Amino acid sequence: MKPLASADKRPVNLDIGSMKLPITAYVSITHRLSGVFLFVISGLLIWALDMSLASEQSFDDLALTLSGPIAKTLLWAIATGLSYHALSGVKHIIMDFGYGETMEGGVLGARIVIALAITFAIVWGIVIW
Repeated sequence: MKPLASADKRPVNLDIGSMKLPITAYVSITHRLSGVFLFVISGLLIWALDMSLASEQSFDDLALTLSGPIAKTLLWAIATGLSYHALSGVKHIIMDFGYGETMEGGVLGARIVIALAITFAIVWGIVIW
C-alpha cells in the first residue's frame, strides 16, 4: 500500500544559511554576542584592574604589557564591543518608550546603531594607537 501524501507543504529541513534576515535581526544577534563577549572578557578586565592597583611595579608591568600590538588590538575590540553594546542597548530603551517600534523605525534605528558603532570603532582605533 502506498503512503498517503501529506497536505502540509511546509519545508521539513530549513537551511538557516540560505534565509535572508532583516538588518534588525543582525543588530539584535550581534547585540547579544557583544554582551557575551563583554561578560567573558570581564574577568580579564578585573585582573587588569587588580594588577594596576596592587603596586607601582605591577602598574608599570601592566602598562608595558598593554603597550604591545596584540594588547592594543584586544583593547580596541573591548572598547568597540562595549560601544556597540551600549548603542544597541540605548536603541532598545528608546524602543521601550514607544519610538521606532515599526519595521521602518527598527531598520532606521539599526542603521543608526551600525553607523555610530563604525564611527566609534574608528575613533577608538585612533585613540588607542
